[in-house]
Amino acid sequence: MTQPAQPSRLSPGDVAPDFTLPSDTGEQVTLSSLRGRKVVVYFYPAAMTPGCTTQACDFSESLGSLEAQGYTVLGVSPDAPEKLARFRERDGLSITLLSDADKQVMSAWGAFGEKKNYGKVVQGVIRSTLVLDEDGVVTLAQYNVRATGHVAKLRRDLALA
Repeated sequence: MTQPAQPSRLSPGDVAPDFTLPSDTGEQVTLSSLRGRKVVVYFYPAAMTPGCTTQACDFSESLGSLEAQGYTVLGVSPDAPEKLARFRERDGLSITLLSDADKQVMSAWGAFGEKKNYGKVVQGVIRSTLVLDEDGVVTLAQYNVRATGHVAKLRRDLALA
C-alpha cells in the first residue's frame, strides 16, 4: 500500500511565506505586519464542524496565556469570511479566523493536498499548526494533528502548560 503524496511542507528554520487574507471581520490580515510578535498559524478543514469547533474553542480558551507569552493566533480555513463570522459568534471565539477560499496559502504552507480520510485518499485541508518567531521563521511545524487535545499538547511543546 502506498502512502499519499505529501505537499511540500515547511520545517523549522524556514521563512514562512507571507500572505494577506480576509478575516471574519472583513479586515485584511497580512502576516508580515505581525513581525515582532510570535505567531501561531493553524489550518483546519471547516468551520462549525465538531473537531474544528473543539480546536477553535481550545485556542480561544488558551488565548490569554498565549498572548501573555507574545503569541498571536490565526486560524485559517477555506470558509468564506461570512461563515467564519457566524462561527466566531456561535461559539464565542476570541481568535482571528482567516479565509483562504482558493487554498493558495494552505498549499504554500503544506496544509492542503492528499490525505487519508476514512481510509480513502482525498484532496483536502491537512490539519496543521505552525509556530513562527518574531522574524517570521518557523520554529515548530506540526502536520496531521488531532483536533482534540492538540492545543494542550502545543502549550506543553511551547512550555506554556
